[in-house]
Amino acid sequence: MKKIAVLGLGKMGYGIASRLLQCGYTVVVWNRSYSKAEELINRGAIWAETPALAASEASFVISMVADDEASSAVWMAEFGAFETLRPDAFVIECSTLSADHVAGISTIAKEKGFRYIDCPVTGLPDAAANGKLTLLVGADAEHLEIVKPVLKDLSENIRYFGAVGTGTAYKLIINLMGAVQIAALAEGLALSDRLGMDREAVIEAIESSAAASPQVIRYTRKMAELTFSEDPLFTTSLRHKDAIYGLKLAESVQSPVPLGKTATLWFKAASDAGSSLDEATVINMINK
Repeated sequence: MKKIAVLGLGKMGYGIASRLLQCGYTVVVWNRSYSKAEELINRGAIWAETPALAASEASFVISMVADDEASSAVWMAEFGAFETLRPDAFVIECSTLSADHVAGISTIAKEKGFRYIDCPVTGLPDAAANGKLTLLVGADAEHLEIVKPVLKDLSENIRYFGAVGTGTAYKLIINLMGAVQIAALAEGLALSDRLGMDREAVIEAIESSAAASPQVIRYTRKMAELTFSEDPLFTTSLRHKDAIYGLKLAESVQSPVPLGKTATLWFKAASDAGSSLDEATVINMINK
């Protein structure tokens, strides 16, 4: 089995590394804090002190980090992976990043002889750990064919959108739509409360309505009952960050996104109130 490095062991990165171990790969892991790697190391993962050390012998390097700044750090900063990657290695960026950042870092990767796979994901940590993610890919078609056996171990559904950058573009579109849905749900629930409507009846009706997307179903009861996760799958700051990236993408092609802008304002307020809180707490901003 080829050696794969995983940079970033948040909930999603941890799930990806866990799945790769399950599939029999030699997995090298790096994270800012060692403690998140301990269980993986006990299962056979190899710890690396820096991204550069993690990448030095890897055929594939997967990054799953929070934002553009973190991505720049793991790839291009001192002791970053680009220092040691061999020219034919695959750079697989699974993080949700800005379109401008992906354009820039993929160009640098190409200049260095690396093969860049733009590969953000959708799915929860359990899906990552069980190989059931949806991968949103932008890549050279020939490169995708080479890396596809690895990607298939992570995913039941590989969506190919075209050239590098198109995977990220789609992810930003769908996440901005998600921000709109969650903000609209919060507004609707807050309005129903102010009207004195029966809360349980409202919950049940929304969950079986035409507006009941998976996102809406996931958050309706949580928002209505104000029962937020103490260890959320998605925080207010991450939702706000993704929405900002989505707005910038829309602005780059002069595409109007008034609903997206309004949702982003709600999530800015929620993030300012608590950046590590459950994104469902956006309803608290509306209930003020």
